[in-house]
Amino acid sequence: MRKHVHNKQVDLLIDDEDAMVRLGTSLALATEGEAVIYLHGDLGAGKTTLCRGILKHFGHQGAVKSPTYTLVEPYRINGQLIYHFDLYRLADPEELEFIGGRDYFSEAGICLIEWPGRGVGALPDADLEVRLDYNLPGRKATIVAGTTRGAVMLARMQEGKCQ
Repeated sequence: MRKHVHNKQVDLLIDDEDAMVRLGTSLALATEGEAVIYLHGDLGAGKTTLCRGILKHFGHQGAVKSPTYTLVEPYRINGQLIYHFDLYRLADPEELEFIGGRDYFSEAGICLIEWPGRGVGALPDADLEVRLDYNLPGRKATIVAGTTRGAVMLARMQEGKCQ
């Protein structure tokens, strides 16, 4: 992973799947257990692989698949709450209300939200937004802070405290 730092943004070049999982570990460390993270990127860009790195950091051992049909997959790992959302098939942001979205967002934990553009108006503000773009043979990850808490997380990553 190679890093370029801007004020409220970090740009990374991700060489392979292992590097994407390591980025997930860095994000997990930066959150200190509470965050809303939006994940942007085309199909196959690495959003779920990034989520796997976050879950693995907290001790998840099993497979991680995107909850495309269930919309959310809850995890409780060693006392840590993590909600992995995939809103790709969401027809209307109000559908989040039907599955208890407000409850998920009101609990202290980590919410990982793939395809957040489909939930506009029903989602809390993102602490961090991660954009994954193809940069063959790897990916480019752009991480932007959206809140004060997100700026603190980004600072932790920039200072190398999340390695």
